Amino acid sequence: MRKALALVTAFAAVISISSAAVASDGKNRKVTVQNVSGQSIYNLYASPITSTTWEEDLLGDGTIPAGTSKVANIDNGTAQCNYDLKAVMANGREHIRRGVNVCAVSKWVIGDSDNIIQ
Repeated sequence: MRKALALVTAFAAVISISSAAVASDGKNRKVTVQNVSGQSIYNLYASPITSTTWEEDLLGDGTIPAGTSKVANIDNGTAQCNYDLKAVMANGREHIRRGVNVCAVSKWVIGDSDNIIQ
């Protein structure tokens, strides 16, 4: 039983290392999301432009309160740079940016009336 568990653990470690090596292309896929609106951002999504659905919420149980910012790691291990981004505000309003090159963009500023990519 111990040998089987050791083999499974070793196999999982090899897969984890291999996945990290594939995604490690040296490109920064971190985007600072700056909330200059009057309300919190409750959900933040980033999906490759080839995806037909939104991937999991990058904030999990967290939020980005009004007047604050958070660095979002957009890297999903696929080595893609072009993503669609979506932020959902406390009142349910959605801000969506399509085709964002997260390898080149460093900031997404979200306000009450508009949002800009920098």
